[in-house]
Amino acid sequence: MLRVVIAGCGFMGRMHANVYSLLDRAQLVGFVESSNGGQAFAKDFGVPAFGSLNEALKAVESDVVDICLPTDLHHEFTLAAADAGKHVFCEKPIALRVEDADEMILACQAAKVRLMIGHCIRFWPEYALLKKIKDEGRLGRLKSINLTRYGEFPSWSHENWLGDEKRSGGAALDMHIHDTDFALYLFGQPDEVVSFGTDDGRGIGQIFTTMRFGDQVAHLEGGWNLPKKTAFKMAFRAIFEKGVAMMDGGPMTIIEQGIEPETPKFAHMSVQGDGNISDLGGYFVELDHFVDRVIDNKPFEISTPESSRNSLATVLGEIAQAKSRMS
Repeated sequence: MLRVVIAGCGFMGRMHANVYSLLDRAQLVGFVESSNGGQAFAKDFGVPAFGSLNEALKAVESDVVDICLPTDLHHEFTLAAADAGKHVFCEKPIALRVEDADEMILACQAAKVRLMIGHCIRFWPEYALLKKIKDEGRLGRLKSINLTRYGEFPSWSHENWLGDEKRSGGAALDMHIHDTDFALYLFGQPDEVVSFGTDDGRGIGQIFTTMRFGDQVAHLEGGWNLPKKTAFKMAFRAIFEKGVAMMDGGPMTIIEQGIEPETPKFAHMSVQGDGNISDLGGYFVELDHFVDRVIDNKPFEISTPESSRNSLATVLGEIAQAKSRMS
């Protein structure tokens, strides 16, 4: 049984708390939140809230610190957790700078604790099935993919930290990184990356990137500079030699040459809460994977600290390209 302290009582903190409440091998033992929000979580989940990580680690026995804080705090809290001998699950992106990511990885290695970054799309049922189809060659070779992720600006963040590029990295780093990470998961390291974008005063608010992997192509679009009431959308269209797998405004559909289209069924676990996603599916699989791999002392074969560091470096390169084209 892993005893978990969650640092951060916002949208993602609640998602993670809901998941841990459902896992047989994990137990929530506390929250860390400097604002009054921690008390609401304490009441809802029946465990205490503390004003600092140090206070929490002194007051309750724990094995894991789950970091659901603004991105600019990931580095600081990961190092503190590792120094205390705690395993770390940290929300994506791993950090704002590659140098900070490297320090986080080295600190956890030195402390002999595990580190995993929450790139949940690798675990999202539709995306996980797409990866399986690609790896097994069911539709032949994957030739190209479009990955899309957009919506209105996430105005619910505490003190509007997502609107501060110095804290969040803007839409490209906070939101679009999901699709960059998944493209790298499918294909490996790109041979060429070309990025364009627009700045909405909070960093790159919309980004368009094309990646070439030999003769395979991934085109990614993502951002949050759309008007209020714009529905969140995540979509893909993967074109293979013998068919297509797509999810665009509806359920995932697989269309193979000469065969009737298939709409796979997935188990859904809904939860009440603010934000743009109400399905626990990917978060549940991701945290279940983390808990099991830590308890059983097995490697993280889907999302590693090194792959998360690589995704950060790739997106930072995209942002630099997009900004350089504006001058």
